[in-house]
Amino acid sequence: MSSGAGNNAVAVNNDFVNGRQPHADISITFGGSSWYYTVCAIMTFATIVFLGLGYTKPRTHRAFHYITAGVTMVAAIAYFTMGSNLGWVSIPVEFHRSGATVQGDYREIFYVRYIDWAITTPLLLTDLLLTAAIPVPTILFVVLADEVMIVTGLVGALISSSYKWGFFAFGCAALVYITYHLVWEARIHANAVSKEAGRAFLMCGSLTAFLWLLYPIAWGVCEGGNVIGADGEAIFYGILDVLAKPVSVPCSSSVTATSTLPPSASTSVTTPQTTSPSARRVTVST
Repeated sequence: MSSGAGNNAVAVNNDFVNGRQPHADISITFGGSSWYYTVCAIMTFATIVFLGLGYTKPRTHRAFHYITAGVTMVAAIAYFTMGSNLGWVSIPVEFHRSGATVQGDYREIFYVRYIDWAITTPLLLTDLLLTAAIPVPTILFVVLADEVMIVTGLVGALISSSYKWGFFAFGCAALVYITYHLVWEARIHANAVSKEAGRAFLMCGSLTAFLWLLYPIAWGVCEGGNVIGADGEAIFYGILDVLAKPVSVPCSSSVTATSTLPPSASTSVTTPQTTSPSARRVTVST
């Protein structure tokens, strides 16, 4: 498939290169491959920008820039892999459709997409929840729920029978738990930090929650229900990932700029000694 753009990935990385699998009738074309490469370029550019912004800060203030850059860096590698037509398996479809883009017995399932999400979504959640001063034990359990959501999504995508929807249900339950923390618990904590942090997190957390709620829809019409073709899948997931990563994640930096110690943390205050003109520091639990 040699086109004027010189993108031969689909022709070069065929079924034989991907482990001599059954031919995936429903797979990306030159257009889907090119779109994946476009998203890869966006993620790569965003990574460079976030790292550059980080270097304008003192080393002790770069944590959130590094997390954000890590999210887009991993995503860039995943999208390069998918654009190269690699990192997929051929899975029999549960629903046979008659449409030109969804007709066939086997569908291309990109497992590398889930590897990307398994790495980047915990980083994204950690970024958001830390800026909202959520306690670390809660963050760890929310991240665990996130991993459950990703793994069950992958397992369901690799199953050709109706049992895939059971895993889909587990994933959706985990997503509901995550969404609750983003739109309720984390917002309350951010408001306790400061009004500015609360307003900033309301935008960040709400946008992230809204975008994440669209992913099960994408899964249902792509890997699950075989309603739209592989190129449509590329566009759907690509747009969501661009909005959820290089667009929405950086807004947590605005929360960080206004945040202080969490309300549950111990804060040091200075009080004068009655017997000495010098001040002493005592710890007050707030």
